[in-house]
Amino acid sequence: MRSRRVRTGIGEARWHGARATEVYTPGRVMQDAHTPPLVIGIDAGGTKTEAILADGRGDVIARARRGGANLAAHGELAVEKTLHDVIDEALGEGHLRPDVICLGIAGVDRAEDNAIIQGIMRRIGARARVLVTNDALIALVAGAGVGPGVVVIAGTGSIAYGRNARGEAARAGGWGYILADEGSGYWIGRQALRAVVRAADGRGPSTALRALVLEFFGVTRPEQLVREVYRHYLKPSDIARCASLVEQARAAGDAVAGRIASDAADELSTAVHSVVRQLDLAGDFPVVMAGGAFHAVPWLQDALRMRLADVVPAGDVRLLTTDPALGAVRLALAEAKGGADLPTYRTRDHFAL
Repeated sequence: MRSRRVRTGIGEARWHGARATEVYTPGRVMQDAHTPPLVIGIDAGGTKTEAILADGRGDVIARARRGGANLAAHGELAVEKTLHDVIDEALGEGHLRPDVICLGIAGVDRAEDNAIIQGIMRRIGARARVLVTNDALIALVAGAGVGPGVVVIAGTGSIAYGRNARGEAARAGGWGYILADEGSGYWIGRQALRAVVRAADGRGPSTALRALVLEFFGVTRPEQLVREVYRHYLKPSDIARCASLVEQARAAGDAVAGRIASDAADELSTAVHSVVRQLDLAGDFPVVMAGGAFHAVPWLQDALRMRLADVVPAGDVRLLTTDPALGAVRLALAEAKGGADLPTYRTRDHFAL
């Protein structure tokens, strides 16, 4: 598929899909003068991977999108293919060569996973300086710049991550869907499925989620969910799609769905509070909400604002309205122009995460 190239500024970049305002052919790419350096910023998540090619002014030249690229969920070979494809599509056929590629991907705080990702980038043959960092950092940079702040991500998985004025970082969560990911889309969806089977057993109250879940999976009885979930080997991202059912039932007044949503907000709030304590953050700083769960269950946005009123007295709890990959572009440009200022974890304990 030929890349669609749209020239816009970082602060107002837009993806127009098939309605791109300008489509570059290979010949025209070579003729168009791009301000150096050229960089690629990549946001690799559990559900989707997005790459943005930009020039030295931060103008977006091209975008590309593929499926998820998470080592724990998809495996090394699948991640390698996804990254190779998304970089190729962003570069198109114009023989452009980036100076720096910044990749934001979960798990790279673990030395072994970082080594795997670095190896993947070498095999891809990326002839560029490669900067690999946590996907939470690029979301924070995209939503709040490079100053102190916290980002709470509730996508397929969940994590809270922050930095202070001393360049120290801290995190809570990010342990993966088996060990944690509380408040994430996967966690919310799994709670919905559990509520349905508990009600079917008489171990839990009846819930409007039953009808919604059965319809979602195209079955008529809870017993049939076993085949749908286990025999079809559903991935965490598949389960996360059920999060929107919780919002539907909650909005209709279902108490079980309301409790699931409330518990999710509590978990995300707890993670943010942990990061704030670890970094000794005080005064005015933003908290950025990012990830699909905040869109699947919009109620979470105001619920989290209420729960964070004690640590964010200025009330600056904002929804990320731009692409996290633009945060990776900003870091890549900084790296190309002298070196990106990446925060370091305040304690070595976080390397275990």
